[in-house]
Amino acid sequence: MNRETTNKGAGHRQRLRDRFLRAGLSGFHDYEVLELLLTLNTPRKDTKQAAKDLLAEFKTLPRVLEADTQALCRVKGVGPANSFGIHLIKAVADRYLETRILKMDVVSNPESLMAYLNQTIGYKNKEHFLGIFLDAKNRVVASEVLFTGTLSASAVYPREVIARSIAHNAASVVLAHNHPSGDITPSAQDIRITRTLFFALAFAGIHIHDHLVTGSQGYYSFAAQGVMAQFQKEFEQIK
Repeated sequence: MNRETTNKGAGHRQRLRDRFLRAGLSGFHDYEVLELLLTLNTPRKDTKQAAKDLLAEFKTLPRVLEADTQALCRVKGVGPANSFGIHLIKAVADRYLETRILKMDVVSNPESLMAYLNQTIGYKNKEHFLGIFLDAKNRVVASEVLFTGTLSASAVYPREVIARSIAHNAASVVLAHNHPSGDITPSAQDIRITRTLFFALAFAGIHIHDHLVTGSQGYYSFAAQGVMAQFQKEFEQIK
């Protein structure tokens, strides 16, 4: 690389950084976000093509952030150092959003909870089942991945959800899981699991406010669709 090319690349990097310092990521294309990120661990070398290749390979920015190290390193210009940087940025963003929902009443104010869920599990390539544990005032005391992989009645254990709720001294919970396909429509299995958990936790004195399904197409709320209210009516008839 000659001096003229090096100077041009350095000038381009500085312009990207100046744009970010002036207005954050407003106006940035996704490939420019990745380009700026890659500059942190790629001294002097142009990163635009690698950024574009990442998007071509994984299609979306969230998919890039969720990709594993082996997959990232298959893209030319992205090595272990850049893979580490990408994963670190994702983990920091997850921690930031988790911190924001702690002590927040997410039942009355679900927007921050959905931002957290979309960021942390919305684009993962396998299912993650979370428990968001609440105190008596519906404030978040903890969020925890309880199960991973394809969800089924044999893979989701009510006793584990009860045990973790008790460990966190939770008065109630919000359940959430992602659909890697992006389609947020709950399956028959999702409905059966939710009903089983609702009854099991209700007998233990722990209320489930909602079960949220998130994916690239938004989210589905069992409570908003009246499903949780129906389970509550069924429970009151048999308790």
